[in-house]
Amino acid sequence: MAKKLSKRYKGLQQQIDNTKLYSVSEAIALVKGLKSAKFNETVEIAMNLGVDPRHADQMIRGSTVLTHGTGKIVRVAVFAKGAKADEARAAGADIVGAEDLVADIKAGKIDFDVTVATPDTMGLVGQIGRILGPKGLMPNPKNGTVTPDVTKAIRNLKAGQVNFRVDKKGNIHAGIGKVNFSIEELIVNAKEFIGAINRLKPSTSKGRYINSTTLSLTMSPGVKLDVTTLVDIK
Repeated sequence: MAKKLSKRYKGLQQQIDNTKLYSVSEAIALVKGLKSAKFNETVEIAMNLGVDPRHADQMIRGSTVLTHGTGKIVRVAVFAKGAKADEARAAGADIVGAEDLVADIKAGKIDFDVTVATPDTMGLVGQIGRILGPKGLMPNPKNGTVTPDVTKAIRNLKAGQVNFRVDKKGNIHAGIGKVNFSIEELIVNAKEFIGAINRLKPSTSKGRYINSTTLSLTMSPGVKLDVTTLVDIK
């Protein structure tokens, strides 16, 4: 049974020309005008890629630091010991620990948005992989969250690093800012995210790489982008 659309949502849909494919700048200007919620909505990008994630060489996964940040306050938990734990605290980590942090997570205390781990603590982190993995919280060297340079990792995450991973159907979804950002700030962030995806195009991916891309707000319908204008963004 189809979900009944609200009058508000239908009104927003009427502002979008569904016969048109928009450029990045056109789409962002339109999306900003779709604000209807009482909170500061997130500007979200959804992409469908022409890859088969069942093949390891077509698993698109990584991260990028957005120039203007995401507008989200990110709580960072760091698995580290000794001097590296002290370094993590000095860099602004919200939670730092090792065995004690593992115990807290096993007990269901997950008061953070992202994790960082030094390589020597990954044996510990592996004990809670079944808890962190399904929540998308497992540290991974591909997005820079398994590293001896905890200061850089924490600063990137606090500054607006976006981690992404394609799902089994080839979809990638991320927040690229808030609706109260300027059009210019959102354009820069959007192009940086799209460029990061383009740079990861696998050589084994045949045919069209970006099948579709949509921009929306948390509570708005989507605006479809012209994918032919996206392929040259690096």
